[in-house]
Amino acid sequence: MRISAGLILLIGIALFGCQQPEKSSELSWAEGIVWYQVFPERFSNGLASNDPVASEVPNAELQTGWQVHPWTSDWYKMQSWELAQSDTFYHTVFTRRYGGDLMGVIERLDYLKNLGVEGIYFNPVFEAPSLHKYDAASYHHIDDNFGPDPSGDKRRIARANETGSPESWIWTSADSTFLRLLDEAHKRGMKVVIDGVFNHTGTEFFAMKDLKKHGKNSPYAHWYEVTSWDDPATPENEFDYEGWWGYKGLPVLKEDDNGIVDGPRQYFFDITERWMDPNGDGDPSDGIDGWRLDVMNEVAAPFWRDWYQHVKSMNPQAITVAEIWDNAGEWIADKRVDATMNYLLAKAVKRFFIDQDSSITAGEFYNELTHILDSYSETTNHVLWNLMDSHDTDRLPSMVANPDNEYDQNNSPRWNPDYIVRKPTLQERQIQKQIAAFQLTFQGAPMIYYGDEAGMWGADDPDDRKPMTWPEMEFAPETHHPLPGHSRPKDSIRFDPGLFEYYRQLIAIRLENPALKTGDIQLLRDNYGENIFTFARSGSEQQAVVIFNRATNPVHINVSSDYLEYDTYYDPLEKEKYQVRNGAINVPVSSQWFTILVSDN
Repeated sequence: MRISAGLILLIGIALFGCQQPEKSSELSWAEGIVWYQVFPERFSNGLASNDPVASEVPNAELQTGWQVHPWTSDWYKMQSWELAQSDTFYHTVFTRRYGGDLMGVIERLDYLKNLGVEGIYFNPVFEAPSLHKYDAASYHHIDDNFGPDPSGDKRRIARANETGSPESWIWTSADSTFLRLLDEAHKRGMKVVIDGVFNHTGTEFFAMKDLKKHGKNSPYAHWYEVTSWDDPATPENEFDYEGWWGYKGLPVLKEDDNGIVDGPRQYFFDITERWMDPNGDGDPSDGIDGWRLDVMNEVAAPFWRDWYQHVKSMNPQAITVAEIWDNAGEWIADKRVDATMNYLLAKAVKRFFIDQDSSITAGEFYNELTHILDSYSETTNHVLWNLMDSHDTDRLPSMVANPDNEYDQNNSPRWNPDYIVRKPTLQERQIQKQIAAFQLTFQGAPMIYYGDEAGMWGADDPDDRKPMTWPEMEFAPETHHPLPGHSRPKDSIRFDPGLFEYYRQLIAIRLENPALKTGDIQLLRDNYGENIFTFARSGSEQQAVVIFNRATNPVHINVSSDYLEYDTYYDPLEKEKYQVRNGAINVPVSSQWFTILVSDN
């Protein structure tokens, strides 16, 4: 699929040329905005009374005395009920719950506003038994443990006798809390995008439960990829179905030539309406502002074309973002989706700024970025989610501490016993800051994974999903290692106010300078050497030039007036002015650092 998508894109360019479409006003709000990813179960526990109990957590019954995990404990230290089941960290950690909920998010919205966040992307918020919620039990209800009254919501749903039809659906207290969150976020000028997982469900999903109970007689018998039915004449239960990548906990929905078949297809269209226009009055302002689409490339194109049109019919300004790890140009050009998570950019950034033995030169970096930018229209490049890390990767500072691994490969002690789990050093933090500056000055919509700005670090899942480090909390130091026989230094865990202020300041510089937020981009390929990378951003009334030096020694760079649209520039970080002299500006750049210049109008 990756090869064919690229070939189709190249063929399209060859046949129709490289003309870029005019910028669309419908998604102008999304151009260059700063996104922040929230993993709800680990972000903030606003209400302890709604915390999960053992009966709601798969396999928790194996741990006598199971409890909600202490938020501020040493991440790798196993509690007594975990040790009773196993002495191996990765055998028990997935039964942990920390109690994050939507009330906690509402309480922290002002923190995000102060940081400069303009949009929030939530990992799944729908009812599901897992900590990550990609195994939905329902898409028309918010997880009851994210709301204020889990037991009451369970009773309300049981009494309602709901079906797959929206006419039977009620609103729970968790649903209402999510609508309140939307309102509070919108009041602060922040958009909200949620995860749509339309390829599979969980085994607790109402249709799968009915299918298991009634077999071929279930009204949902055609919803899933059933591979064999139970024969009532035998004592065995032969019922079986396709699981996502073989995992039976995520049963795959059935597809035909048009994509997802009619039953679940209509259900997804209905829940799309529910969350985009909750009160059904035709005004989408009380609903979500878009969708991030999980494993989008595993569902056939006709479904996405129709669903995309359905979304746009309700709210032309809603954004849809694909989880596609390769080039998504074909998907966007075909009007299946608006943008993608820009993992290609993350991979290139890692190779240039982080890797050592396998690093690429500035010239190679230029070529990779040119290829990425040329793969999309100018309009699309402004709304791509430019992330470095997520719930599916190790965290950025831990990437820096573990260079030369392929992106998202060998990035956890689970499969790489040599993976470093310690706190990043000051030099590694310096590289994190440099990369954050790249994210926050490059073309596109930068996305911060929760806690990166607070000083958090961690390997891939589950270590990238630690509970958020908040300023008022006192955390136990990390002294344990997840693997038997391995050691690590004692590392203090606390909110890093200096790092937070650094992110806040960079975001403010981006928001205060239109060229850095929505300006067009020109990659400057000059004879600066293999360690210097430079680009310019230009708007109608402003230009910015950004210079990165990844070398361990400081440099002075002459930026030619051939690239400059103005005579005077200003460094908003260092408060220095620069004047074009003798056909250039001479700019100092510290080791493993950067300089931002904006035209001083």
